[in-house]
Amino acid sequence: MDSRPKMIYLPDTMINWPWPRTINPHYEDVKAEVDASIRDIKGLSPEFLAAFDKCDTALLIALAYPNVPREHLRVGCDMMNFFLFVDEYTSINKTGAKEIVNIVIDALHNPHKIRPEGECVIGEIMRQFWARAIRSASLSSQRHFVETFTAFLHGMPAKALDHEQGHRRSIDDYLKLRRYTIGLKPCLFINEMEMGLPDEVFYHPVIMDLAECTTNLVLIDNDMVSYNREQAAYEDHNLVSIVMLELGLDISGAMAWAAHYHAEVREQFIEGLAKVPSWGPSVDVLVKEYLDGMAMWVRANHSWSCEVQRYWSPATGMSPEIQKTRLIPLLPRPERKPRE
Repeated sequence: MDSRPKMIYLPDTMINWPWPRTINPHYEDVKAEVDASIRDIKGLSPEFLAAFDKCDTALLIALAYPNVPREHLRVGCDMMNFFLFVDEYTSINKTGAKEIVNIVIDALHNPHKIRPEGECVIGEIMRQFWARAIRSASLSSQRHFVETFTAFLHGMPAKALDHEQGHRRSIDDYLKLRRYTIGLKPCLFINEMEMGLPDEVFYHPVIMDLAECTTNLVLIDNDMVSYNREQAAYEDHNLVSIVMLELGLDISGAMAWAAHYHAEVREQFIEGLAKVPSWGPSVDVLVKEYLDGMAMWVRANHSWSCEVQRYWSPATGMSPEIQKTRLIPLLPRPERKPRE
């Protein structure tokens, strides 16, 4: 009997992406500061802290925003860590996910209000993050963040409910939800903080289409890289799993489908850049910076996914052998008790 593990081929989707890996020079300094602040929060489980260390969210943020000043990099790290908190608390408290979301939204709209005694700590974490962010964020960027972050939050209870009930969505329905739960659009806030980007630019159909393309590229890459770990944990909020079920494909076929979809969206993004209108020299400079920020997020997410322990434990990042062959041993699934 062949005892060798089954292998997964992970396509490399970023070979021809024009934006290279670049890192913010404040990375190590801000990482040390942020990591210390996380350990100052009371009530975090050892499991969460171990998962946090594997994520190295500061690396992701430093790759996504290589040119922002130190303070904005710190705000970005706090923001990304808060995404982890939301995912953690809505995952462990699925029936109370909507209550968690309501607490966060209230803190978002009231960053200077003392949180109620006995409330889940996530409310105070949100309050502190947003109170710090608005000190240096333009009013337009604040409005855009509140809108996109609220949409992300409202998607999380649906994700938790799907997992709780074992519900598997169609590809189209999954993508509609995943575009919210991936949390990419709120992240564009960091690039916009100093800009005061006009609403006529932010909501222009071409700009919104480019933001949608960026979201799709990031979620496809994320779901492809995370599939192995998530299938082993019976986590089905993943594009590869959804494609396998709906189209009757094996893992290789679903990975190829996802890679093809990624290539189509990548082409849409490049073509969309040529359609961006002009709002005059002073605004056009801001628009280019904003769109470069979108493109950097795609590169950052891909690079980070290959470099941290989150998906490649116990090794540090993707091994040279995997980088060369793109072959990954399929993780075994433990036996699972049937649903009652």
